[in-house]
Amino acid sequence: MIDIRPKAEEGRAADLLCFPLLDQGQYRMTISPRSPLVALALVLAPAAALAQNPPAAPAASTPAKQFAPGIAIANRDEIIAAATAFRNANAERQIVYKNQIAMAEARRRQINAELAPLIKKFKDDQLTGSASQSELQQQAQAIQSMQQTAVQELQGMLGPMSLSEAYVQEQIGDVMSKAIVAAMDKRGITMVVPPQNLLAFNNGYNLNADVLAELNAMLPKANVIPPDGWRPRAEREAAAAQAAQLAPSTARPARSRN
Repeated sequence: MIDIRPKAEEGRAADLLCFPLLDQGQYRMTISPRSPLVALALVLAPAAALAQNPPAAPAASTPAKQFAPGIAIANRDEIIAAATAFRNANAERQIVYKNQIAMAEARRRQINAELAPLIKKFKDDQLTGSASQSELQQQAQAIQSMQQTAVQELQGMLGPMSLSEAYVQEQIGDVMSKAIVAAMDKRGITMVVPPQNLLAFNNGYNLNADVLAELNAMLPKANVIPPDGWRPRAEREAAAAQAAQLAPSTARPARSRN
């Protein structure tokens, strides 16, 4: 059965839009939700064991760790996810938008019930060979079309919740730069880099906890409900740029010389 399970502990609208992968032979259909973050860990293997009865040798001293001064590493996504304002907003959103979540959940279950017999027939026809390749393709396309329509419908129902998520993210983003600068000043840091392109680094460079402390002090709580007519910054900037292009030129025409 197609399953769209919400994750109430995360409080995200996109978590109600998770359709699993349907992979049946040459017909592969998927509607992917937001991709989860993948953490990469660098594992250092221990050295090979010494041969039995090795000659005695003086113990090697552990080299002192060396740090490049003025450099730190900070992960913006991890800091936001751990912020008090972000976590409290996720919990509050479940209460503020509980009616929208309940309606979307009910509709999700209804869609599952409609899709289940179609998917079962598709699998049975493919296993038994009772349908031609053309008929199987038509069934697959019909199921995929219903899935896509369902995602669009649920996105519309959860629109206010998604807008709330964007509003909270923007409030935190507006304070993030100030929090980073404050943490840099206290630690004497002159350059902060993201960890995504680094092969490995010592935890002594990690500035996450320092930035998080500053962020929590500057923004202990975020507003969950956006003002009437509010749109995310990207949409506001795009609308302003379009309006500027459509506005008539105010430059005065050049005077002709006789």
